[in-house]
Amino acid sequence: MSLAIVWFRRDLRLADNPALCAACAAHERVLPLYIHAPQEERDWAPGAASRWWLHHALDALRASLHVHHAELHLRQGDSERILAALIKATGAEAVYWNRLYEPAAVARDTRIKQVLREQGVAAHSFNGALWREPWQVETKTGDPYRVFTPFWRNLRTMIDGSEPLPVPQPLRGATVDGGVTLESLELLPRIRWDTGMAEAWTPGERGAQEMLELFADDAVNDYAEGRDIPSRHGTSRLSPHLHFGEVSPRQIQAGLHRLLSGRTGRPTDVEPFLRELGWREFAHHLMFHFPETHTANFNPKFDGFPWAAADEALIERWQRGCTGIPLVDAGMRELWHTGWMHNRVRMVVASFLTKNLRQHWHHGARWFWDTLVDADLPNNSLGWQWVAGCGADAAPYFRVFNPVSQSQKFDPKGEYLARWLPELAGAVPALRHEPWKDPSLLRRSGYPAPMVDLGESRAAALAAYGTLQGR
Repeated sequence: MSLAIVWFRRDLRLADNPALCAACAAHERVLPLYIHAPQEERDWAPGAASRWWLHHALDALRASLHVHHAELHLRQGDSERILAALIKATGAEAVYWNRLYEPAAVARDTRIKQVLREQGVAAHSFNGALWREPWQVETKTGDPYRVFTPFWRNLRTMIDGSEPLPVPQPLRGATVDGGVTLESLELLPRIRWDTGMAEAWTPGERGAQEMLELFADDAVNDYAEGRDIPSRHGTSRLSPHLHFGEVSPRQIQAGLHRLLSGRTGRPTDVEPFLRELGWREFAHHLMFHFPETHTANFNPKFDGFPWAAADEALIERWQRGCTGIPLVDAGMRELWHTGWMHNRVRMVVASFLTKNLRQHWHHGARWFWDTLVDADLPNNSLGWQWVAGCGADAAPYFRVFNPVSQSQKFDPKGEYLARWLPELAGAVPALRHEPWKDPSLLRRSGYPAPMVDLGESRAAALAAYGTLQGR
């Protein structure tokens, strides 16, 4: 009886799972396997928020497999050795998986595929995460893209009409002795700081579909404008589900079309949202072709940028949302409580750290990596380098987000600020944006005075960036 191992990684779903579908079509039984191997991520092992999500996502996948009378087999340790042991124990003829694109994952998977084939075991990998593989989208000269707009213009011609795959039927699961329990992976925090995340999120394939339906019902109509308003659920909030592979880009595209096709009234333009998904593809494209971008400046001219000396006290105040700049503090507190931050606010807090405080973007990237439930190496690297000015298609170096004007424009009533800064909730909206204008408010509320002068620190940042001109 033919048996194959399906090696789940960040593709924690049954529907539109190319590796699972192919294995079920070619073999009589499949062994669903997840290997917890954080050491193989090298310096970018999942952070605390990602581990929390992973625990619940694996639990959800296990429940989904139970419906189909299959079991999720869990192991912990070295992937190559575990696969070899399971092949020997089960007599598996093949191993199937969906590809990852981070440098460490590419190197590991390439090595494992070679070893398996040398041992006479078939190894099949698939694209389960992107609309198109990074090497399938190229310039007219066959080079990778470095700028988003032409990349998206090309990719956009490739993505229509690509239907998601159904859950394979039948799904005949195999079992094997050994394995570990989900609890033994110790993914959950020992001190329960995760209450806010549990209230905000439902990890798993079903949670992803529910979030997609909610987005279609409430937000996609006004996405072009609503995505900038942090007090509203104007974004899809699908990013953690995408990172863990609980939903795929083509499922989202097809799902929106299905959910919106029968509606009457004003037609819905989903293009602005699809374009944002295109940025995710662009991030993976860049990391695949330029694998050092998670640590090195994409633009080497910035290797000589005069960053300020690392100041742990400044960085910690930024991390804890105690800078005295309301929009920055609100965003950092939202992040700590929910494991997520509104995208526009992410740009503001990143600009404040890298430009007003002139701390290296590495400090911010590391903090986001540990605290975001959607922490994704390609997207995290692209986002921080974009704001810092050293990345591909980066914001102009002279663009310094003003946190006050940003909150006044996108949170005019201070609703977002009041939610995450309760000490300022009783103030009139104008003072929520600039509480230092009333020193008595600072004394009564205990909210700190600004740690830097926004105007002076902006001028200092521009002077520092000016030293790069002509290099």
